[in-house]
Amino acid sequence: MTGTDDSGADLVDRLAAAGLRASVLVRDLDTGGEVGLDPDRPWPLASLAKVAQALVVLDRVARRRLDGAARVRVEPGRVDTPGPTGLTRFRHPAEVAVDDLVSLSVSLSDNAAADALFALVPPDEVSDALAGWGLTGLHVRHPFSALTRTPVELFSAADVDLAHSVAIGEGTEGGGHRLPQLDVARTNAGSARSLVDLLGVVWARGDDVGDARRPQPCPRPHPEARARLRGLLAANVHRHRLAPDLASDAATWSSKTGTLLTLRHEVGVVEHRDGTRIAVAVLSGSRIAASVQPAAEATLGAVARRLHDDLRDLA
Repeated sequence: MTGTDDSGADLVDRLAAAGLRASVLVRDLDTGGEVGLDPDRPWPLASLAKVAQALVVLDRVARRRLDGAARVRVEPGRVDTPGPTGLTRFRHPAEVAVDDLVSLSVSLSDNAAADALFALVPPDEVSDALAGWGLTGLHVRHPFSALTRTPVELFSAADVDLAHSVAIGEGTEGGGHRLPQLDVARTNAGSARSLVDLLGVVWARGDDVGDARRPQPCPRPHPEARARLRGLLAANVHRHRLAPDLASDAATWSSKTGTLLTLRHEVGVVEHRDGTRIAVAVLSGSRIAASVQPAAEATLGAVARRLHDDLRDLA
């Protein structure tokens, strides 16, 4: 555990009891103070990569390099397995404005919408833009359609546990995996720290970088792009993981989830009524062969809340 006492071992044990291994980082965006568990471990990002993609697309729209009102023809995803939403489930082609594709991608986690955006701004251009902003720990490599080509789609609904067993049993300690979607060297990947760095850029005030410990002279995304992305993260409809522990009448929780096979992720920012802004990144993998794990979801929320409160106490 970084930045606090040895109670981190208790949290690791609590995660393990729920069948989880996790990386967590919680940072005060104004003071730079942070606490965490294994925050530099690389993980497959699953749908969290949509946050990075959205920031790059919105920056181009704000700089008039893309027309946010331009309509894009999106072919139907025709996916009927549980999980994917939006255009990914459509049966017929649709025309959607660029700005609305970003909204669907971030707030609904729509894979088809995100891939339509990749046709305008390819993955390598997203990675180059991130690097130009000093965000070198995030790797965007492939479209999101790859996330719907896993063993889950090969087995029947009654045998979904077999798909999860493959995911659990084919990985290496270093992040390699037989399934490309779970191999950090081949898939979209990043760490809890790199994602908190990204959130720091999105929530930056003026020209600051959102991290008082490491001011950088790098150019920043356009303020309009950052404000738009904050609004889309606040409108996220998937609020079953960390929101129950971090949202309240006195605090707003703006976030993005990522779920794929054994992976259960969420990143976001808690904005307290007193003005404190705390970024949270939770990246996790389960060793239990089941798609529905309410105890795991509850444990991730409780651990995130505990570290959030530890950081507030330190402040």
